[in-house]
Amino acid sequence: MDASGYREKIYDIFTGTDGDADVTARVERALDVGTEYLGLPIGFLTRLDDGSQEIVAATGRHEGIQAGERCPLDEAYCRRTIEVKGTLAVQDATASSSVSDRALQAFGLGAYIGVKITVDDETYGTVCFAAESERSAPFDETEEVFLELLGKLIGQALERRRYERELEARTERLEHEKARFEGIAETSFDILFRLDRAGAFTYVSSAVERVLGYEPAELIDTPFAAWLDGASIDDALGAFDRTVDGETVEDLELDFVDAAGERVVVAVNATPIRGDDGVVGVQGVGRDVTARKERERELRRKTRAMDEAQVGISMADADGDLPIVYANEGFERVTGYDAAEIVGRNCRFLQGEATDESTVAELGAAVDAGEPASVDLLNYRADDSPFWNQVRLSPIEGPDGDLTHYLGFQTDVTERKRTEQLVRLLNRVLRHNLRNDLNVLLGVGNHLQSGLTEDDDVSELGDRIERTANRLMGTSEQARELERYARREREPRRLDPAALFDAATNDLPAGATVDVAVRTDRDVCAGPELEQALTELAENAVTHDPGDAPRIELEATDDGEWIELVVRDEGTGIDDMEAAAIDAGEETDLVHCSGLGLWLVNWIVTRYGGSFGIRARDDGTGSVACVRLPAIDDDTPVDAVARRPTVLFR
Repeated sequence: MDASGYREKIYDIFTGTDGDADVTARVERALDVGTEYLGLPIGFLTRLDDGSQEIVAATGRHEGIQAGERCPLDEAYCRRTIEVKGTLAVQDATASSSVSDRALQAFGLGAYIGVKITVDDETYGTVCFAAESERSAPFDETEEVFLELLGKLIGQALERRRYERELEARTERLEHEKARFEGIAETSFDILFRLDRAGAFTYVSSAVERVLGYEPAELIDTPFAAWLDGASIDDALGAFDRTVDGETVEDLELDFVDAAGERVVVAVNATPIRGDDGVVGVQGVGRDVTARKERERELRRKTRAMDEAQVGISMADADGDLPIVYANEGFERVTGYDAAEIVGRNCRFLQGEATDESTVAELGAAVDAGEPASVDLLNYRADDSPFWNQVRLSPIEGPDGDLTHYLGFQTDVTERKRTEQLVRLLNRVLRHNLRNDLNVLLGVGNHLQSGLTEDDDVSELGDRIERTANRLMGTSEQARELERYARREREPRRLDPAALFDAATNDLPAGATVDVAVRTDRDVCAGPELEQALTELAENAVTHDPGDAPRIELEATDDGEWIELVVRDEGTGIDDMEAAAIDAGEETDLVHCSGLGLWLVNWIVTRYGGSFGIRARDDGTGSVACVRLPAIDDDTPVDAVARRPTVLFR
């Protein structure tokens, strides 16, 4: 039989009407045809699953290639097959770079040809043929075409099987839902009724005894209004008149009085009964909603309590993409979003560029498993300011035990996270600087103990000791300042930019030149410690200017929402590593600051919802430090402008 005959044969297997609908059986027959055509005794179909290869069907006597056998993909000949386009044909596996040593050791196949199988545009696995000895001649194009055709036919068959199974599952679900709804209808306890044009009962179903405690016969030929609580009579009569006029009444809640004298709330749907001469009466159904109304009242009480809670509370529908169906005022305060912007959206809109994906994945895994979860997540408010959000999720089940909603609690824990970061920062900088400076002192001490030589400059050694001690004292004082500010309560207020600049430069050396430009009439909304932050920047600019007459520029600008306070100098410029640490808001072994001054500035500015950055000037002659904080008008209350703390990066 020539190549075209074998191709026709596998066509018949997968498209023929032989009644064999089992895909695995068709594949096994096709593998037999392939081994005959290719002259290779082993044929097999694989499925890839999480880094492993599983043999789905096989022909031949190879011990490791039998249905159900599994192995890591790295040990399989198929690992390379799924990476190449078209077929992978290997005449002699021992001489081919396409077969790994691990695969050779695991299976010992000499000749191999395989092709990738895709199902619904996704890689399913491979179909392959092999022999334990090498092949005397290379695989030709017709053999490769045969294998590609077989791979496509198997993929199509698998797609059909997947579709049919999904269709069967959907049909089964529909049948289940149909049976469920039919059962509900058969066991309904709703009251069915009919009224004549005068409003008297002509029929009442037996459910009235369960709902109101009356025998149906007691109501026949009596006016329906006689069984109502007085407050509902006007509404009932008005609805009855509208129905007699041809309208439909839906979900009209009426208060009836039962046999024990208790009030029972019944929701009524009614339609006109039409005869040859027009409307001859009214028919409808009444449902006891007393328990529901009580639950609604209880829910309103709970909702009011939730609305007034200080923490953010939200509820999301468990179906679909977890859309929010409720958010309290606390959620609005924490995130800055109005409820109208929140409802219907998934909470992921609070995420941003610095949100940790692994934490998001942890939260998603808990949701997928229907389990409670609690994580600290970096989120972004409506104004794009970052904050630390402690998110706690609790699954809520309905009466039948099905998961219906997720209840979420959102708490702004930025202050706690900032304090934790501050502690880590102080530990790192103090350890680093203390170790370095003590090494300097130890070095000088050892030198002195070994005896001075005529080349030693005693004055220089003394200056070195003094400089080192002063650095240690300065770092210690900055650490105390940072700790003091961390313990102090936030006090947002109005601060005049000109007064801030004046205070920040008041104690600069006499030889320093200061140029000030205030280009706004508005104030800055921040705490009084901002003065210390600007003083730190101004003194830092002068200290790092190597010239005899240091010069700095201070500028305040207004972009409508923010005031920018800029300090420019002509010194040696900011070290790239220190600028990167401030931008990142954290220190690592490779990226860290040499001192605490810039961290002090960053801590103060971000505490009032602002941002701080520092960079080298474009001409390389100094640095530019920029502080951004909310602007405030004279007639605007501080509470309306004051921002919550943000995390320690811009």
